[in-house]
Amino acid sequence: MSDYDYDLFTIGAGSGGVRASRMSAAHGARVAVAEERYMGGTCVNVGCIPKKLFAYAGHYAEDFEDAHGFGWTAGKPSFDWPTLVANKDKEIARLNGIYERLLTGAGVTVFKSRARVVDAHTVEIEGRRLSARHILVATGGWPVVPNIPGKDLAITSNEAFHLARLPKRVVVVGGGYIALEFASIFRGLGVDTVLSYRGDCLLKVFDSDLGTFLGAEMAKKGVRICLRSHIVSIERRGDNLVCGLSDGATIETDAVMYATGRNPNTTGLGLERAGVDLAANGAVIVDDRFQTNVASVHAIGDVIHKVQLTPVALAEGMVVADRLFGQGRRTLDYRHVATAVFSQPNVGTVGLSEAQARHEYADIVIYKSTFTALKHRLSGRNELTLMKLVVDKATDRVLGVHMVGAEAGEIIQGFAVALTCGATKAQLDATIGIHPTAAEELVTMREPVAG
Repeated sequence: MSDYDYDLFTIGAGSGGVRASRMSAAHGARVAVAEERYMGGTCVNVGCIPKKLFAYAGHYAEDFEDAHGFGWTAGKPSFDWPTLVANKDKEIARLNGIYERLLTGAGVTVFKSRARVVDAHTVEIEGRRLSARHILVATGGWPVVPNIPGKDLAITSNEAFHLARLPKRVVVVGGGYIALEFASIFRGLGVDTVLSYRGDCLLKVFDSDLGTFLGAEMAKKGVRICLRSHIVSIERRGDNLVCGLSDGATIETDAVMYATGRNPNTTGLGLERAGVDLAANGAVIVDDRFQTNVASVHAIGDVIHKVQLTPVALAEGMVVADRLFGQGRRTLDYRHVATAVFSQPNVGTVGLSEAQARHEYADIVIYKSTFTALKHRLSGRNELTLMKLVVDKATDRVLGVHMVGAEAGEIIQGFAVALTCGATKAQLDATIGIHPTAAEELVTMREPVAG
């Protein structure tokens, strides 16, 4: 008989926490999960799922316009923001229920309360203390707004999903995933949108061609992009917000949304008192097995501030469950993690950027193609698609695949499998493409670019 109340106590019922808990229970462990906010965490409630639903909504205006070139005529379309929000909320509620049933169906005890770590084997919840052989921290992250005058007037992605009304004008601050996605969403829904970013290039962690190309395409769609610029103050003047910029200029708007980063959600969790080492930003420091310096405490997902993607958190959860209660054979390689940005147009990427490849390999070859998708030959839209391959010249192995264009995420997913299997450029060349598709371009590029 165990001396502990539970074999595993998980704090946080997001994607990673739920997966680790469910799989641990399947191995026969006695598991409990505590969640103080909402089942499914960031992804389900204020992240991937509602964001993708909003991205679909933001694309319909162009779809209606594009239809004219194909012979369709319809009345002037109209958009109702409350309908979108209400329908999104129904879907989120459905998913909340599914996540809870996944846990209870696996025999996991669920606490809908805040838990706090007391020591290496103890958590405090609902006024009592429970013991656990292992504690798993999976509390995710939280948006950060810089400490500037008027910061309380700004919103983040958390609030953007629940706005009572759609603003007529918005300033989105940031140059990463969330900023570009929401700038595209707002513009697609007819909002006068400004994107303000203090850096020189959007999507700075990706291949540099992607951010440059995407910025140009978003500008075509009416997003005003201000690089090397940042807001130093926000002031309310009547019904308007006035943003003071670093160069002395001002922007008048109805809403300011910050998407400049997320910090690990560890404040007040008790980890420091339990002796767990944290990084300066609050991230839980773990080894490659997701174990902290306190042997019984583990952490996964956004709270460790590594690769902040839902599928990565799921994979990390599987590693922990297998290591603690299974065969312990699972490992995780971050090198070929594919990802997508659901901007307009989409971005998809897997593997090394050109800059990373040049740093790691003696000689690389770049293949690149920019073209107009067949659809837009009739729609008349001036949107372009970019595809790029990064190849190691010595081995012919494909190191990176990058794309900006419609359904980039759907296309890149398959190439992520290819890279994981060690595909070479010769193997791509030997693959017969599906015609007519945009994806076939990735297996028909034959001439490398100069340099």
